[in-house]
Amino acid sequence: MRHIRFDRHATKASASLAALLAIALAWAGPVHAMTAEELVRHIDRLWQGETSQATMTMTVTTQRYEREMTLQAWSLGKDHSLVVIEAPVKDRGIATLKVENQIWNYLPKIDRVTRIPSSMMSGSWMGSHFTHDDLVRESYFEDDYRSEITFAGERDGRLIYELTAIPHPDAPVVWGRVEMEIEQETLAPVSARYFDEKGELVRTMHFEAIERIDERHVPMRLTLQPQDKPDESTVISYREIEFGVPLDTSFFSLQNLRRPR
Repeated sequence: MRHIRFDRHATKASASLAALLAIALAWAGPVHAMTAEELVRHIDRLWQGETSQATMTMTVTTQRYEREMTLQAWSLGKDHSLVVIEAPVKDRGIATLKVENQIWNYLPKIDRVTRIPSSMMSGSWMGSHFTHDDLVRESYFEDDYRSEITFAGERDGRLIYELTAIPHPDAPVVWGRVEMEIEQETLAPVSARYFDEKGELVRTMHFEAIERIDERHVPMRLTLQPQDKPDESTVISYREIEFGVPLDTSFFSLQNLRRPR
């Protein structure tokens, strides 16, 4: 009968190697392949969570001018958000409020609140390349698009998911298709390409400066580049963002929209 002799040092070394491999696998990324539904849900809630408060800088560069604004933003779930300009002084207090499917703008100089109809949601917000919809998230991939993973693998030296979203026929959106690249390891978006109904590329969003906040990897700089104006862009840089702040629906009111902060 053949006897097998174990070397205890070799056994310890193997155990140590196994432990290191387990740690490496734990940090390698998601433990299972993501579905399109999981990716969509993750992206839709990435900058918001249940509640959020953020301070950010928006820099708009066009052929005629460059301007910078400081913004404060609050959100409660998918149906409530408020964005207020803090600087420059001449624009201080201008605000946009979303409550469910209603959107309002407030102009403090004339103390006027106006409701934004759905037809204007794709219009420029404060002369930037972002729209009202971009700022207050009236549309969501989960609600308004049919999404599928159209590529999963290595591209440009990193493992990514490519998510392609086609709007539902009755969805109140302007894009004919959106293609988003998402890093597999962190589930942080890398880029998003927006196409019109004819299939032509209209604009590209780049996501950079990834930071880990409350168990999620959040891009802290978003650069929006219009396809027909390569020398122009709008950059949103988050100075800080906090999730789980104490907010309720009473904060998102027309009365609060007029209050200086």
